[in-house]
Amino acid sequence: MIQIQIPEPSLTLTKPNRPNPELSNIYGFEDFHRIPRDKGGIFMFYNINDELLFVGKARKLRQRIKKHFEDNVSPLKNHRDEVYSIEVCIVEEPMDREIYETYIINTLQAKYNIDKVFYK
Repeated sequence: MIQIQIPEPSLTLTKPNRPNPELSNIYGFEDFHRIPRDKGGIFMFYNINDELLFVGKARKLRQRIKKHFEDNVSPLKNHRDEVYSIEVCIVEEPMDREIYETYIINTLQAKYNIDKVFYK
């Protein structure tokens, strides 16, 4: 049997309880700019109760995460306000990203992932 270890997050963003109007606020996250533009990896959206909402992978993390908050085809389009924290793991190899994404979706049972689900 293959053993897969979920990578530790390279970065975790959390919405502040009281937003600071002097800081740039993107989708409620004051430190959204910390997500790397040119790195690939996986990302996980959590709600305030620490339940996993969605897992995704990307060649360019910031651009892909931003898309989930903007476009109308994202599985999160009706649940964007539920996202309280985002965990980002830098994973450069495309095959590794694919494996981690599928493994996390099924092991932690992401609520809004509809593809790659084997537990239903």
